Amino acid sequence: MPKTGLDGIAASVTREGGKGLPPVHLWNPPFCGDIDMRIAADGTWFYDKTPIGRPALVKLFASVLKREGDKYFLVTPVEKVGIVVDDAPFTAVELRIEAGPGGQNLKFRTNTEEWVEAGPGHGLRFEQDADNDGLAPYVHIRRELWAKVTRALFYDLVELGEEREIDGVTMFGVASRGEFYPMAEASTLRELS
Repeated sequence: MPKTGLDGIAASVTREGGKGLPPVHLWNPPFCGDIDMRIAADGTWFYDKTPIGRPALVKLFASVLKREGDKYFLVTPVEKVGIVVDDAPFTAVELRIEAGPGGQNLKFRTNTEEWVEAGPGHGLRFEQDADNDGLAPYVHIRRELWAKVTRALFYDLVELGEEREIDGVTMFGVASRGEFYPMAEASTLRELS
């Protein structure tokens, strides 16, 4: 994006019709290089090593974020620029638990005010966290983009957890919209308590 500064970058981002998310998955513009934009592990967006303090601008950039393999890009119909993402591009900062026909439904709000309901199309995954030797939970937002679930919400998920047998192994995990998301083998958790 040849325009300089945040306002110049924002001006090059167009929304078709102004409603919903742009169809970035349909856009395949030429790569125009990397810009000095980074999303920190805590979900803070930086431009030129300075936090972006305007939430509306962060939401705009998040709406045109695209992942290809392990790389992240901001994409318009005519340009694509690379950015750095330290962990996940979003952070899940709020959890709502609602009753549904198949049991509980877990709804997550991201730091960019998007709501997703864990279940088909929006799975949960739990990875080993090298920083604290525990688990790091993530919820799928859209198009290979994930949100890291905050530590406080992770504790809420653990409180909602249950044991289920999967392929002959008792697993501890959490359910949403009829799907079960295993965190770890139940026996390993019993050994820790």
